[in-house]
Amino acid sequence: MSQQHQYEYQPVPPLSQNDQRLWATLIHIGGIFFGILPSLIGYFALRDRGDFVKEHTRVALNFHINVIIAGAICGFLSLIVIGVFLAVVLGIVLVVCSILAAIAANDGRYYQYPLTHQFVK
Repeated sequence: MSQQHQYEYQPVPPLSQNDQRLWATLIHIGGIFFGILPSLIGYFALRDRGDFVKEHTRVALNFHINVIIAGAICGFLSLIVIGVFLAVVLGIVLVVCSILAAIAANDGRYYQYPLTHQFVK
């Protein structure tokens, strides 16, 4: 007697519009406290669950990649003191832009971070 297992791939159901807005908001706010991790995890876990959450996680991921690069430049420039001031400005920009993105996501609008190079298309 052979027992046949019938495992089928079940596509992941899309999130409701409210759930997509919630996750997009949480990913933007989470970026303030945990850096790139929320957007990276959210991008890979939620990108197939709806277009709205996919776009917000992609934009947040690109922004945090840019912040990491800018932070490395600030770290290097801290050898000549100006990097310390630039790091403070970078922190303020991170918080303000993340809050604006979270508000837009909560309102159901798309948001594009300013001065961000698009690494993830």
